[in-house]
Amino acid sequence: MFSVTVREHLMIAHSFRGEVFGPAQRLHGATFLVDATFRRPELDADNIVVDIGLATSELGSVVGEFNYRNLDDESEFAGTNTSTEFLAKVIADRLADRVHAGALGEGARGLAGITVTLHESHIAWASYERAL
Repeated sequence: MFSVTVREHLMIAHSFRGEVFGPAQRLHGATFLVDATFRRPELDADNIVVDIGLATSELGSVVGEFNYRNLDDESEFAGTNTSTEFLAKVIADRLADRVHAGALGEGARGLAGITVTLHESHIAWASYERAL
């Protein structure tokens, strides 16, 4: 399997509900490194996995929808614990929608999957992997 990874960063504020989250139940900020890895079993006609420029641009656009926002104030996340794992899935699903819409080029229609990893720090991160 071939893969290409592009990177962006994301800065948000949010809070959590539930004792399991301890002090993170209070409003706090988080800064993530966001890696999006695109996979396919064979290279396309141009011998690439995906156009890196388009992948970078689309990841930036998806991440930009949340950057510098308090997710507690976003209606689509009302009542949701916007955990690192949850946000990785949201970003992966939105990238998948863009692949299916052709935003990453026709060659990207041959992609087999996407993995999005959000790095909370140098010692903790979470990923979501999905098929296309």
